[in-house]
Order: sequence, then C-alpha cells, then structure tokens
Amino acid sequence: MILLQSPSRFLLQILNDRLLSQDKGVDIDCQTVEFDDVRYHIQVSMRNPKVLVLSVALPLPPQEAVSFDGLPFGAIEAIKAAYGPVVQILDPPKDGFDLTLKINLAKLPSEEEQKNAILVHIASIREVVLGAPLKVFLKNLSMKIVGPEAGQPVALVHRPNESFFVIPQADRVIVIYPMRFQDSIDIVLATSFLQEFVEARRTAALNNAPTCMWSQSPPPELKGAPGSALSANAGFVTFVVNPRHVEGKKLDRTVWNLLTFHAYVSYHVKCSEGFMHTRMRRRVDTLIQALDRAKSDAEKLQKLVTGPSFKKMSMKDERERR
Repeated sequence: MILLQSPSRFLLQILNDRLLSQDKGVDIDCQTVEFDDVRYHIQVSMRNPKVLVLSVALPLPPQEAVSFDGLPFGAIEAIKAAYGPVVQILDPPKDGFDLTLKINLAKLPSEEEQKNAILVHIASIREVVLGAPLKVFLKNLSMKIVGPEAGQPVALVHRPNESFFVIPQADRVIVIYPMRFQDSIDIVLATSFLQEFVEARRTAALNNAPTCMWSQSPPPELKGAPGSALSANAGFVTFVVNPRHVEGKKLDRTVWNLLTFHAYVSYHVKCSEGFMHTRMRRRVDTLIQALDRAKSDAEKLQKLVTGPSFKKMSMKDERERR
C-alpha cells in the first residue's frame, strides 16, 4: 500500500530552488492543484528575491463543517506555532484564495538541517491548515483533556462539499468517514476494498493499529448529524483512536493519515481499476492471437482439401487435344 506524502513536491521544489538561486533567479508566478481540490499560487519577484508569497485555496466546505473566516478552527494558531517569524499571515488573502502567507527566506536558521526541516514543514501547509482541528482533538486526547465537544460529532472538511466526523471522548476519539464515489465501478471496488481493509486490521501484526469498522448504514455515534451529510454510497468507515496512537511523534502521522484517508482509498481504487483494465486488455490480446492462429490453420487445411483437382478426360477429348 502506498501512503500519500505530506509535503507538496511542487512547493518544496520551488523553495529549494529559491535558496540555491536567489541572486540570479527570475520572477515566479505559477499555480498548481493537488488532490481534493487544494490549490496553490506562489509568487516571487526579483525586486525582493528572498520573499515568497504563497496563497492557498482549500476545498469548498459543506454547510455542516465548522470554520472561521473560511479557515478550519485552530488554523491561525497552528500556522503561528509551526513557522514562527519565517511566515507572516496576510489579511485579507488574495482574491480566490482562503489564505495568503508571506515567507521570508532571510529568517531561516543558518543550520542546514533545521533549514531543510522548516522548508519541508512549509511545503506541508495543507496538513498544518486542514489538520489543525483534528490535531486539537488528538492533543486533548493525549493530555486527557475533555473539551466541551465531548460526545458530539464535529464535522471537518476534507473534500469539496464533503466532511468527515470527529467524536471526541475522554479516553478515545472516534473518526467516521461517509465514503462517496461518483463512478459506479468505483463504488463496487471501494466497498470491496474497505471490507478487506477491515478484515486485514484483525490480523495479529496490526493489533496496535486503531480499531477499524465498516457499515452500510450510519453508525449510532452520528445520531443528530444533518441528513445531507450522511449520504454514502460506499458505506461508513469508523476508526477508534486511543492515546497510544498519538504519543510523541505519532501525532503528526496520525493526523495526516486520518486527514487523507478518503484520498488514500480513492488512489488504490483507481490503481485497482487500472490493473484490471490492463489484465483485461492482455487477455483480449491473447484470445485474438489464438483466434488468428486457429484461422490460419483452418485456411491451410482448406487449401489442402480443395487443392489441385484432376479432370477425367474422354476418348473424344483426347483426340481433339491431339
């Protein structure tokens, strides 16, 4: 199984290039789109080559998702805590974007290892912003803090007009995903994949992983959630996160894996579909070759059967031929 990486390769490449060519670089004004409709727009002017302006557009949130000024709650605090003086939030953001950051490369630490770590962290802005609410809940779990949302489902955006639900409790955090797919083949493949995913969790090697469940209907924990948010044509996946899953460095990895779970499933569904199509094409080619060989053999046999024939000549024909 392939896990998606948190740093954006697009952003990381540009950041590294600017550090290597600050004096002889050129103006940059480019955009890109990542999975789940996250858009980046990065600008650099040679009038101030050590300053980059990065704008981020997040997935369009559904009505039930909790946000403040277009950003997930806790996102501003998470950005300030993650980047310190290197990154400044510009208010208001550029038109068409939810967040605009001013990155000052001159304020990066001189030590190479720390500098690279901050650049990777800046390239992971998606995780910092979209994962901020989830990180708050999981931090409270590790610190055994019971917030006012305990026992209530909180909707967090992770795809355009789609949300997943977090139910914080005193000793665990329950995360539930309504799994939706557009293509009918994807629905069938995803349902089969998720059922096998749950079965694989029961193996002895994965005893320490979060408990995983799949159901066709909404779990009872989502009682009271809006009906429009509970439509799922591939069922519901539930993870139960315990304090041991968010200890120390496990926290960031858990946040990212939960945040991109739907994209992870979608990726493997498309890979499975592509693999099956490849196998089908190969099988068709093999059958066509077998038919061509059979046709060739039949033609050879026909030629042998209907080969040169001999006509019986009469005495009169023989005299005329002479």
